[in-house]
Amino acid sequence: MRLNELLGIEFPFIQGGMANIATAEFAAAVSNAGALGLIGAGGMSPEVFQDSIRRCRTLTEKPFGVNIMLMHPQVEQLAAIAAQEKVAVVTTGAGDPARFIPAWKESGAKVFPVVPAVALAKVVARAGADAVIAEGTESGGHVGELTTMALVPQVADAVDIPVIAAGGIADGRQLLAAYALGAIGAQVGLLVSEECPIHENYKKAVLKAKDRDTVVTGRSVDAPVRILRNQMSREYLAREKAGADRMELEHYTLGSLRRAVFDGDTKTGSLMAGQVAGMLHEIKPLRQIFEELNSGCAKRLAELEL
Repeated sequence: MRLNELLGIEFPFIQGGMANIATAEFAAAVSNAGALGLIGAGGMSPEVFQDSIRRCRTLTEKPFGVNIMLMHPQVEQLAAIAAQEKVAVVTTGAGDPARFIPAWKESGAKVFPVVPAVALAKVVARAGADAVIAEGTESGGHVGELTTMALVPQVADAVDIPVIAAGGIADGRQLLAAYALGAIGAQVGLLVSEECPIHENYKKAVLKAKDRDTVVTGRSVDAPVRILRNQMSREYLAREKAGADRMELEHYTLGSLRRAVFDGDTKTGSLMAGQVAGMLHEIKPLRQIFEELNSGCAKRLAELEL
């Protein structure tokens, strides 16, 4: 079974639930284009989160979901709102969502926690998760240590629920590889889609990036985040190398994602992007991206079968 069959959608793709980027409007656009859109609760108050869910319902009749970062200071309220609003899918990040899973499932939602390692995949599977999103360190934003190539097959072997691959998937070859590793679909960032609400400067920076133009900040303080190299990342890494603690390093990241997304600040903003940024060369409509991923996968499979 492919992810689209599991969710009753056209394409086997989930949009990444990126804070400040995964708005109601963007989620609706993704769902209307045939994949599963997500509203990212990171950076939202409970009131804004609930309003976003309700607004998304006015913009699409298709299924959509939400992403809840478990480190959010108001996570209990966000979790309750997701259940109350009966969203189709709940994805989670940055922790173990086991205590929330029963309420979400009772509301009718499918629960897909993001996992960076086999151990957490086993925990959430036992807690009743419907699938897991195995996210490799190639991804943009908050990352773990294992690559997608190493993580996905180990998770697929360890749990009896479906696995969705995330990290390093930008064309049909990589989608085919994800299927070969045991995944039923993919989560993708979609930063350079026409509909993505980030500032044009942010999009241009992603398109300009080459293969080695991302870097992971915060590993030494257990807060790893993959971003594009810029002035902020260089200053952060220099202070990190000098032994700065987490509080001091937060000086560089405070408000930096918002500066990138809304102001187009490519110098001191946090330009979260995955390692596949070097493969992205033009801005395209969402539906074209989804169609090309699917057709590219089928084309490569046919070539291998010759």
